[in-house]
Amino acid sequence: MDWNMIGVLGVGQMGRGIVQTVASSGLHVMMYDLDPHVLEDAQERITENLNKAVKKEKLTEWVREKTLKNIKATGKFEDLALCPLVIEAVPEKEEIKLEVFEGLDEICPKETIFASNTSSLPITRMASGTDRPEQFIGLHFMNPVPQMPLVEVTRGWQTSDDTFNKIEQFVKKLGKTMVVSKDYPGFIVNRILMPMINEAIFALIEGVGTVEDIDAAMKLGGGLPMGPFALADMIGLDVCLDVMEIIHSEFGDSKYRPAPLLRKYVEADMLGQKTGRGFYTYETK
Repeated sequence: MDWNMIGVLGVGQMGRGIVQTVASSGLHVMMYDLDPHVLEDAQERITENLNKAVKKEKLTEWVREKTLKNIKATGKFEDLALCPLVIEAVPEKEEIKLEVFEGLDEICPKETIFASNTSSLPITRMASGTDRPEQFIGLHFMNPVPQMPLVEVTRGWQTSDDTFNKIEQFVKKLGKTMVVSKDYPGFIVNRILMPMINEAIFALIEGVGTVEDIDAAMKLGGGLPMGPFALADMIGLDVCLDVMEIIHSEFGDSKYRPAPLLRKYVEADMLGQKTGRGFYTYETK
């Protein structure tokens, strides 16, 4: 694999984590976002994360500087045509993602590989909206990307072996562990994880326990490193709701219906860590 530049489209929480991880692996990365303020914020947060790593002696000054030099920010959509691999990391809305890939299809060379960081949307269906379903693949990073060792890879029905093999090499280059999921709603991780979080919210609604007690029970009794409410706040309650709605819609099974309280939190813009308040309260930047 000889990719001179990796494109990352959308640099919110997940996108900037992917950018940092790719740059840290020694690869050049081009991060694109339509909003210049989002690009500026992403650059600042990545720099802040790297500075913290240096202070904790997990990173040298030289590696930090090299990592930052590997990152190029752009607000020009056409610049992504220079990247042989483009990773999409926009919000978990199928219509938004399809619009993104339609635009990429028009500007990118025919050999460019498209990867979606979707955590639940069907890869085959999104791939069919492009002129290159053989070069379309799901590449689901976990949050926070620099710390989490797993990448969930999902092949569409027409994803070629060549595309899969190149992505496998890319994941290894990043130092991540790859698992392969079939193209079913939620894939592996969120098919199991999100219903657990959703059920914890139903348990809270029914008064089975408090937020703190349910989290403590699952950590100390279930052996989880983080309770479901703390985890939901870290992921983002809006993301949790989006994923549950997708799984519920795709399977049509009432056991996947989103908890009403989850919907209320999202409507109130209480999304967790990124807004400063979810099931817990946080200090915001």
